[in-house]
Amino acid sequence: MIRNLISRRRFLARSAASAVGLGLGGSALTALAFPASARASGADDFGDLQPPDANGLRLPPGFQSQIVARSGQAVANTSHVWHSNPDGGATFATPDGGWVYVSNAEATTLGAGGVGTIRFDAGANIVDAYRILSGTTNNCAGGRTPWQTWLSCEEIPTGRVFECDPFARSSQGVARPALGVFQHEAAAVDPIHQKIYLTEDRTDSLLYRFTSSQYPSLVAGVLEAAQILDPNGQGAIAPGQSRPLAWHVVPDPLASQTSTRFQVAAATRFDGGEGIDYHAGQIYFSTKGNDRVWKIDTATDRIEIRYDRATSAMNALAGVDNVYVAAGGDIYVAEDPGDLQIVALTATGQVKPIVQVMNQSNSEITGPALSPNGRRLYFSSQRDPGTTYEVEGPFLGPSAAALGALPGLALTGALALVAMRGLRDAVASPDALPALSR
Repeated sequence: MIRNLISRRRFLARSAASAVGLGLGGSALTALAFPASARASGADDFGDLQPPDANGLRLPPGFQSQIVARSGQAVANTSHVWHSNPDGGATFATPDGGWVYVSNAEATTLGAGGVGTIRFDAGANIVDAYRILSGTTNNCAGGRTPWQTWLSCEEIPTGRVFECDPFARSSQGVARPALGVFQHEAAAVDPIHQKIYLTEDRTDSLLYRFTSSQYPSLVAGVLEAAQILDPNGQGAIAPGQSRPLAWHVVPDPLASQTSTRFQVAAATRFDGGEGIDYHAGQIYFSTKGNDRVWKIDTATDRIEIRYDRATSAMNALAGVDNVYVAAGGDIYVAEDPGDLQIVALTATGQVKPIVQVMNQSNSEITGPALSPNGRRLYFSSQRDPGTTYEVEGPFLGPSAAALGALPGLALTGALALVAMRGLRDAVASPDALPALSR
């Protein structure tokens, strides 16, 4: 009986990895819904940013915005009060053709962090809002999993990763200390090689990789730290170069005696690890200390610099932070603070601002994520006050936007959701999420 259950879990995990690994990124269900021809265009085709709209956003022609939540105020049509300092976020498809948007609370007061959620119906109307994690501290970014959970990361020296169910009001998340105890920033799942990559927000941070003992369970496994190999052994790398990576086991992921970043002497130091995402066999992550966006080929284990502000001829991106990769391959990078923009690194090499928040100070842009149908972008300006926006437009190109009206699109997303939630239920164990909605 136990052997059969384990075999079934492994079979479902491999099936899900195959399903979501065929070129899917942070917007996995979008990629399932849109054919490749519809995803050929994106930010390359956007026009220049226009003067600010009524919500203080500069957008390309053909895009429009609305405010969906403000910190300290009840979310429309609900009694749920939106949290302060909204940070990393993601969307998850629902069986009725709608979706939920999750948002971390980067509140520094002890126990004041957590995760809030807004639920939308198929028409993008707000129908509910609720909390899925409370009692944690300084929840910065995180990452979505292929089995439809949200990994919320604490950015404190003793920070942990909490796995949350975005669909269940009763979910308060479960700590996953096997992913390491350190100043977490963000996480991204490689479903093909079944590994989780994690960034650390310190000037002397490491890049980590977690391999589960029984994927997709996050209860136990091996945590490693990356070393960039070069002829001099110093981890040096310049734009245009590609270097191999070596991975070294972190002996004590719980940091019971020594901080994780000091346990591997050979590990390469990164200057302020920030956002991270997976797309089409690549891991993309940012480092704020040197305004770089990095790329790792997960098949070859080689790393290169995708964007470097110091050497780029198009250096419109500064203060790199959250990273989100759209289904068409555009890399959305949120600025902290920079010009309070979301900037797209496109497949053709453009560095293109696609959103700018005006008339705010002492803030940063956080939590970019497209709705599962690829037609709406959600993000926040974290302070002054915390404001969460929705921008509607042809993010994946006109042909993809037109396809969004077809009934089959919602069905495709729903079928994908059923498959993923079936996987999650199959791998659930007594120490897994306490409330899995079905």
